Amino acid sequence: MVKHSFILSLSLMVLLSACSIDLKKHFSATQQTMQKEWPDTDFTKSSIHPDEILYQALPKDAIPSIDSPVFKSINEIGWIQPGEPIIVVQYANTAKAYPLQIMIHHEIVNDNINGKPIAVTFCPLCNASIVYERTIQGEVLDFGVSGSLRKSDLIMYDRQSQSWWQQFTGVGIVGKYDKVKLNTVASQVIAYRDFVKSYPQGKVLSRETGYNKQYGENPFRGYDDIDESPFLFFDAKDKRLPAMERVLAVSIGDKHRVYPLSHLRKQKIINDNFAGMSVVVFSKHGMLSAVDKQWIEDSRTIPAAVAYNRRYNNRLLSFTMDNGRIRDRQTNSSWNILGLATAGKLKGARLSAIDNGVHFAFAWLAFRPESEIFTEKK
Repeated sequence: MVKHSFILSLSLMVLLSACSIDLKKHFSATQQTMQKEWPDTDFTKSSIHPDEILYQALPKDAIPSIDSPVFKSINEIGWIQPGEPIIVVQYANTAKAYPLQIMIHHEIVNDNINGKPIAVTFCPLCNASIVYERTIQGEVLDFGVSGSLRKSDLIMYDRQSQSWWQQFTGVGIVGKYDKVKLNTVASQVIAYRDFVKSYPQGKVLSRETGYNKQYGENPFRGYDDIDESPFLFFDAKDKRLPAMERVLAVSIGDKHRVYPLSHLRKQKIINDNFAGMSVVVFSKHGMLSAVDKQWIEDSRTIPAAVAYNRRYNNRLLSFTMDNGRIRDRQTNSSWNILGLATAGKLKGARLSAIDNGVHFAFAWLAFRPESEIFTEKK
């Protein structure tokens, strides 16, 4: 039953919606109800109101996290198409790829990279892929999928304290770790071909998960249509952008700016200045959407996008696109989408990533409504 529980739940929600049933009320719960079903969660500590939560849209762990991930070398992987989207984590000379065709069915991978415990997370409803350290106050946490949502976003829980965490922000919202924030780990979502080229010795999350899933199939067919509405989102939508527009988000201190991908389709490189930092945005077309067609490999292509600090070793660089090649004007070195200099005087240099990932606009602006929207300067 678990194999099909998500699709069945979606169908139920669509049916309820068609019958004009108030979905928000349907999935609401009192604190007493939640305490009964989550007896080990300390509900006396909470920074949000229970009414903000869509409670148990799915049962707890109906979407199972991967807790013992198996990795294969690139040479052992023959089932990923070159354009498929993957989450890349690079740390201490180790690089790992987490294909969204697997993440979309599990949403959380509890992993370690070079001894650092991390949680790789993906909320398909918000198009939010974020990686966190999972050590808090000396305790290593293991995360699972609670089955509840807030602002359409995944609510995670940790198995040690049963606290609830907002996936989008990495902040505890209920329980022992209320208001505690997880540290983020730099990551990017790029096409698999670019990972292979940049990290030929990299490791790829295997389909050997212990679960019988249709990996490669997308349960959210057509969800990222720009004219669609976000699913199970009941807040007022920010009118500055279409709700389902993908945006690259950059945060510097308490300042936030988003770069709509519709703009990046036309301007593949943006040299910018924001909150006292010199920023460059790289975008590269040709990555497949994970939430378009029934099978990801058949989906349309979209840009991959990442932002970096364009100051390297106290030298300010400016970038341009030259016949499909990213180069800096100061040394004429070539760079790739991962911020690595691949040729020229700066070969081997790496820019510092500063973005918060690519998300649907409605989700980012729901959690960061004070964000600026990048517009082309006249």
